[in-house]
Amino acid sequence: METNPLPEKLSAKKKGTFAFKTVADRLPKILTKVIDTTYQYRLKAAELYGEEGANDCKVLTGYLSKLRNCIQTDKPMYMITDGGEDEDMWNRVLKEETESRQGVPPSAFTTSWLYLECFMYRCIMEGINKSHHLQNFDPFGDQKRQALETSKDAMITLASYLEEVLPKKGVGFESFSEFVQISLWGNKCDLSISAGVENSQKISPVAPLKQLKAFILVNDLEQVWKVGQQAFNSGNKQQFRLDIVLDNAGFELFTDLCLAEFLLSTGLVESVHMHYKAMPWFVSDVTAEDFSWTLQQLSASDHATLSTLGKKWLQYVKDGKWVLHNHKFWTTCHAFCEMKLISPDLYQELSNSSFIFLKGDLNYRKLVGDREWNHTESYERALGGFHPAPLCALRTLKADLVVGLKEGVDAKIEAKNSDWMVTGEYAVIQYSSKIAL
Repeated sequence: METNPLPEKLSAKKKGTFAFKTVADRLPKILTKVIDTTYQYRLKAAELYGEEGANDCKVLTGYLSKLRNCIQTDKPMYMITDGGEDEDMWNRVLKEETESRQGVPPSAFTTSWLYLECFMYRCIMEGINKSHHLQNFDPFGDQKRQALETSKDAMITLASYLEEVLPKKGVGFESFSEFVQISLWGNKCDLSISAGVENSQKISPVAPLKQLKAFILVNDLEQVWKVGQQAFNSGNKQQFRLDIVLDNAGFELFTDLCLAEFLLSTGLVESVHMHYKAMPWFVSDVTAEDFSWTLQQLSASDHATLSTLGKKWLQYVKDGKWVLHNHKFWTTCHAFCEMKLISPDLYQELSNSSFIFLKGDLNYRKLVGDREWNHTESYERALGGFHPAPLCALRTLKADLVVGLKEGVDAKIEAKNSDWMVTGEYAVIQYSSKIAL
């Protein structure tokens, strides 16, 4: 029996919290932008599908306006009715929430932040799914594509650096550490945290690494490196499978692909399995279309190094060196500790991995259950038993929770910057494994 009860889940009940600011301000802004994008798309929809297409957009804008009003005025959350394969799951959660509240349905400011935020994005998809012709419409697509295009200079710098490093023999911890950190800091490019405002990478991702190292509050890179070294020393490197649970499209995805390229080309891993979202999610999260578009854009680039990488990566997908997954669990409101019960097939798939990187803020929130943890709480306890394989979170802080800090670290930073947990300025590289090294 748990003698130390779990803390409450983060919610918008408390004014002044980032959860409250998100529900009161950021989410309505995101919905307003989606409404504007949908209304503007009506002209294109009319060209493609005639009057029905334009009418789909009008109906969807009305639906989204009602959703925005539901959140802003704290109205009860409602059932999903679009017939999607996850419909029963969402409605079961709503029923259980209502029953736990003596028959009162949850609302934006009374339910958990994670549930409400995921519910909003799922409801956007419900409106799209109920249309006649908009099933392939991604209201965040243009923003994600622009985020990649405006990061071209930084991508060229990183691609050139990758090209320089790979031919070197005897690749060790230093270069491994660099590419993991580049992938980590790529997570700062998050369109959800900026409510859809352009947030691309403008500077070299390599140059600031030494300076940024001081902002990594937990850095378990040496332990992560030992996992790969152990595989090499035991002769199991040919079976070493890396999984990356992706976060944002755009420049962050490019940094993740460069990390995968580095690990494959240096022989540190044999295959890379990448997990993206099954639907548009949290503004900038990677979908199958985003992944495919990114590789196509790179392969068609007028910059030789980018083009070479793009063509090489398309071949990796064809050859099975890169394996792509889009399980529906990633777009639920469930914490990862519930995965074994909710989606045992995905848990089993991840159990086949040799090592898992989980990118970004939302994945971190789901890893630790999105609760009001003490900042010094152990990472292991916060994981709640989620451990399909050795795993490591790569996350820049953009929500008011973090665990695993040493005593006094939070107070020291708080004295300098009261918003330190939500700006992406600080980061963690947190590793967990029950395997003795």
